[in-house]
Amino acid sequence: MPGELIAQAPLAERDGSRMLVIDRQSGTWADRTFRDLPGFLQPTDCLVLNESKVFPSRLLGHRPDRTGRIEVFLVEPVSPDERRWRALVRPGRKLPVGERILFGPDFAATVLDREEHGQRILELHAPDVWEAIFAQGHVPLPPYIGRADEAEDRDRYQTVYARERGSVAAPTAGLHFTPRVLAEITAPVARVTLHVGLGTFQPLHSTTVEENHLHKERFYVSDEARATINAARRVVAAGTTSVRTLESMDEKQGETDIFIYPGYTFKRVGAMLTNFHLPQSSLLLLVCAFGGTELMLDAYRHAVRERYRFFSYGDCMLIL
Repeated sequence: MPGELIAQAPLAERDGSRMLVIDRQSGTWADRTFRDLPGFLQPTDCLVLNESKVFPSRLLGHRPDRTGRIEVFLVEPVSPDERRWRALVRPGRKLPVGERILFGPDFAATVLDREEHGQRILELHAPDVWEAIFAQGHVPLPPYIGRADEAEDRDRYQTVYARERGSVAAPTAGLHFTPRVLAEITAPVARVTLHVGLGTFQPLHSTTVEENHLHKERFYVSDEARATINAARRVVAAGTTSVRTLESMDEKQGETDIFIYPGYTFKRVGAMLTNFHLPQSSLLLLVCAFGGTELMLDAYRHAVRERYRFFSYGDCMLIL
């Protein structure tokens, strides 16, 4: 895929994105815009949105009496007081257990333990941990966006309906929605929560699909949302995180490491809105499982030819 198609910044208007509408039954597609979405939804549908909120999880610091930069990527809290965190650190080889990292005058971390895949358990030290994270943290833009985060990203790398703090990456299909588009939707809307973590965006480690395992991610579905979803004739999931929540909601809340790839039988999802995803990712496999591998790859090739914008700040597709 041509690198210049990777969107490096959001459009001036959230809902100005293009939308490739794919019909699984006929195997055809049409080039539309995201603002057309309400016309594809029926009053008997249910649109499912993931209202998890991204927090500035990327911290830049240094070791005491050293000038070299240490980058910490907070993944999830692992203690009830949210002072102990699972994190990725770079460069990891310089951070043994017991090492201290300074982020600011009143904000530091201590390495407590090492885990697999380069992860660490850190203890954060600050009068108010969350206040320090929001003051010192950076928006966790994906590495394929080749620039530093800017003030605008705090708003634009966040859905307009985000409420529950906890994601380290945006549920990107939701980035296109505006209050105007939401107001035009006649279908009932159910709001669920899945906090995006390593399970969503880490690349697959094995070329044999079945040998891969995803990290667990926390989710929650209220009784009200469950009733709305169960009453719908067709459930339309906004984003792969909504899909994973829907396919895991036998429980009201918990953790899911569900890995969806071709051959999977969907239990609840009848249509899906999604962005274009990276090669060799679990997200692309999920989309292929839903739409059919050949049709989805043909649609991706069409999107490349038509110069669609790819990945987090890019355009989207609606799979019917």
